[in-house]
Amino acid sequence: MLKRKRYAHVGTGGRASFFYEAIAGTYKETAELAAFCDVNQTRMDYANKRLADKFADFRPVPTYKADAFEQMIHSEKPDVVIVTTVDRTHHTYIIRALELGCDVITEKPMTIDEDKCQQILDTVKATGRKVRVTFNYRYSAHATKIRELIRDGVIGDVLQVNFQWLLDTKHGADYFRRWHRDKRNSGGLLVHKSTHHFDLVNFWLATEPKRVFAMGDLSFYGKENAEKRGITQFYQRAYGSPAAQDDPFALHLDKSPSLKAMYLDAEHEDGYHRDQSVFGDGISIEDTMSVLVQYNNRAILNYSLHAYSPWEGQVVAFNGTKGRIQLQVGEKSYVNAGGKQADEGAAKVRQIFVQPIWGEPYEVPLVHAAGGHGGADPILLEDLFGNPPEDPFHRSASHVDGAMSILTGIAGNISLRTGQAVDIKDLVQFH
Repeated sequence: MLKRKRYAHVGTGGRASFFYEAIAGTYKETAELAAFCDVNQTRMDYANKRLADKFADFRPVPTYKADAFEQMIHSEKPDVVIVTTVDRTHHTYIIRALELGCDVITEKPMTIDEDKCQQILDTVKATGRKVRVTFNYRYSAHATKIRELIRDGVIGDVLQVNFQWLLDTKHGADYFRRWHRDKRNSGGLLVHKSTHHFDLVNFWLATEPKRVFAMGDLSFYGKENAEKRGITQFYQRAYGSPAAQDDPFALHLDKSPSLKAMYLDAEHEDGYHRDQSVFGDGISIEDTMSVLVQYNNRAILNYSLHAYSPWEGQVVAFNGTKGRIQLQVGEKSYVNAGGKQADEGAAKVRQIFVQPIWGEPYEVPLVHAAGGHGGADPILLEDLFGNPPEDPFHRSASHVDGAMSILTGIAGNISLRTGQAVDIKDLVQFH
């Protein structure tokens, strides 16, 4: 019997349960949860309780506050550290875990700017340890099928991609209620959210970004935009606010047991309010963005993202030397950690059409798979914690993949500030 790997988990917020429940449940024969680490003791206690309530054989694991991270590594001796903290702190835990002899699994984005990215690249080289970035969308049936069609030359060489991603007013608004609304925390949606999409293009085309130009603004959310539309009632946070009662954009933490336990009951420790008004002051991220990207293989991407659509999903078209592929995926809307994990990114509509230049168009059949993000989540978890078969599509993402995905968004942020195109080669140096 193979020795179980030990995992220490840093950051026990909304995304964390996806990993720690898999370790304690499905993968308890191959993986062992060693410890939790967080800035908030209440949240770590909730994670332990959540696991104990769900799995009869679970025994609570030791908890360490953030300033005892190194003590945790020395005492618990994990093989791997899982990082699901606020994005701006990813690099801190990734780098120190590598230096202390651990491998790392990190939630996307790997980090939020070029300087932190360079530090991670340098540390991977110096330590020889591994960093995995959890790009679950790579594992969905439709994303994998697109990779297969392009790899097999169905439309020849891809010359242009038009990629539109729409976040609806339930899911999209959620980024403007929480810590993501401060660009210093998340890098904005071009880094935090679009890293998924830029990674998919890199994955699909088997290439890397070369040059980036972007435009964008805060056009819908924020107090100033609300005032322009005639809104006159405002509040800072939904909890305890009469003005929030009839606001469809308000998030009521006390109505969700998981959100209440994870955030409302924990805020006395760190002052974090999960239910801020999306039409409040202090929002420094964009909600409307367009990006133009040139790749090393000369393909061009036209990308757009906005976070206030009545419909959630993606529309992607690939134009090649032998034809065109069109992908449309409608997704089920959700609030992070506010419902079932399987509902997150669950596909409602998935269609792939191929149009040869000299032939009849046809629809490509897709296999339905259960699980979040279009059936991708269970496959990703098996790849991380189980004994996965050989993957012909090489969907596992390394630190280089993580860097290449965020560098497009980081370059986009620089372009937003300067009005100039940005060359990827000027941002970091790969070894």
